Amino acid sequence: MNLKKKIIFLVGPTASGKSAVALELAEKLNCEIISCDSMQVYKELNIVSAKPSKSDRKKIQHHLIDVVSVADNYNVADYQSQAQEAIKKIHKKNKIPLIVGGSGLYIKVLLDGIFSEAASDKKIRDKLFKQAEKYGKSYLYCRLNKIDPAAANKIHPNDLRRIVRALEVYAKTKIPISRLQSQTKGLFDEYEVELFGLQLDRQELYQRINDRVDKMFESGLVKELKRVLHKKLSLTAKKIIGIKEIQNFLTERISADEAKDLLKRNTRHYAKRQLTWFRKEKRINWIQINPDENPKTIAGKIWKRRF
Repeated sequence: MNLKKKIIFLVGPTASGKSAVALELAEKLNCEIISCDSMQVYKELNIVSAKPSKSDRKKIQHHLIDVVSVADNYNVADYQSQAQEAIKKIHKKNKIPLIVGGSGLYIKVLLDGIFSEAASDKKIRDKLFKQAEKYGKSYLYCRLNKIDPAAANKIHPNDLRRIVRALEVYAKTKIPISRLQSQTKGLFDEYEVELFGLQLDRQELYQRINDRVDKMFESGLVKELKRVLHKKLSLTAKKIIGIKEIQNFLTERISADEAKDLLKRNTRHYAKRQLTWFRKEKRINWIQINPDENPKTIAGKIWKRRF
């Protein structure tokens, strides 16, 4: 008898319709939703992040939306700890956490964990890079091979950044990085996890992306990002798709139509990267979507797949 508590993931590329399907599924299965989206954590970004509406968020409790300002750095470790807290709160209510999104790294870290390594030490790191300049990469690689042969076996002798990181962690903790990584535990180890992915024809997906960008511009995307760009953006916020495109339009480097086309193209490229990541994740149960299917029908497909 499996006594592990349940967690459901609903994943897929941007514009695949996850949010609408999640609402239907949450009602059907008595869930609360945890966003797994690296853009929806920012309070100031509503249109560009395609956040669920306020009415939808009243209908079903959502977590990890509007967490930080664009002025604040926010990383995968922050997300992991906050998501785990949300999961515990939802389980205490005897409900099922429904984790919804397309941020591959966030999903991976939740499923399989991230090892607790030492804080970065710039002095140690700079010293190691200087040694590499003086003696060569092979000198550091040989040191790593003596300290942690398991890590050395996974790192290419020319990958200086990873060699230095492994040596830096050992210098701080006196524990090989490979051992720290092997001690990692994620949700997949502790809970009964089900992963469902929304899959649709590539051309249909790209058309949805194009249509979504058109609607974003109609809904005031330029005004939203103009307000945001007056703030001092964190390094993580600067990487958000849409920031650079609209900034270039506002500074008259490109036209509005060019900005729109670039945003469509870059979002399609992002979706392609998402799909590449998802193909490597063999635990996903894929649900094929037809263009004429509504969210309720798609949620019904997931329900049938579960039971």
